[in-house]
Amino acid sequence: MRLDGVRAGEWSHVTSVHPGRTPMTPVPTRGYADTPYGQMHYAELGAGPAVLLLHQTPRSYDEFREVQPLLAAGRRVIAMDMYGFGLSAPLPRPQTVEAMAAGAYALLDALGVDQAVVLGHHTGGAVAIEMAAAVPARVPALILSSPPWTGPEFRESHANGPGVDEAETAADGRHLTTLWELRRPYYPAGRPDLLDRFIRDALAPGVDPAEGHLACARYVMEERIGRIEAPTLIIGASADPFARPDVERVQAGLTGAARVEVAIVEGGTIPLMEQKATEVAALVTAFLEGTTA
Repeated sequence: MRLDGVRAGEWSHVTSVHPGRTPMTPVPTRGYADTPYGQMHYAELGAGPAVLLLHQTPRSYDEFREVQPLLAAGRRVIAMDMYGFGLSAPLPRPQTVEAMAAGAYALLDALGVDQAVVLGHHTGGAVAIEMAAAVPARVPALILSSPPWTGPEFRESHANGPGVDEAETAADGRHLTTLWELRRPYYPAGRPDLLDRFIRDALAPGVDPAEGHLACARYVMEERIGRIEAPTLIIGASADPFARPDVERVQAGLTGAARVEVAIVEGGTIPLMEQKATEVAALVTAFLEGTTA
């Protein structure tokens, strides 16, 4: 079911009101897909080989607002609200990366997509790893942006909570400033618009920001990552204190991948997809063109 009546790949003639878009920027088609887990919400743009975009916790497809149009030339780029996030079906506790990956595959099945390049950012990177490990034949190439390494030390250190995006709802609304302040030190200065987008997604009905992080803390990545066969690009953000140290750990774990490339975006922070969209798109495009060749 589509929300705007525009077929996949068409350009909207309505001027976009989103910051960062020009009137000539193509606007994705949004829709819901029925799956065994409930409806999954997605936005797609372009036509050609499929690319699936998976966001971080507790975001939505909107995290790829800037990147998606830059990747859509000659590709069908699908940005989804992962299972349990945004406008997609709620995911019961305890949430797991495996369930999120199953929800992503259910969306692809509903859309008739047999194979898709998968790009995941932060939590989406862990989900992308699980997708590529679970069914290698369906993921011809993999892009991991700021992926976490959820090995034994990570799981132990996060056993009592994620330490981020945790705010008890208060009658006076102070939880809103708590969420804001927890993220602000790790966002680019002078970009409150990016924090606005984070807050909106964190407050989406049924979304539990802390639980999304705990799903990563439950994921035994070291037993799964070696199963990946796809050529893989790891994108790190130099100013992301959480994920940047994990780039080499993830790289070392990809023992079965056809090849592994690593690129570091200087000045990149946690909202890398929004902050450095042009740089990210250039890296992804070059990698995919090289993989096809």
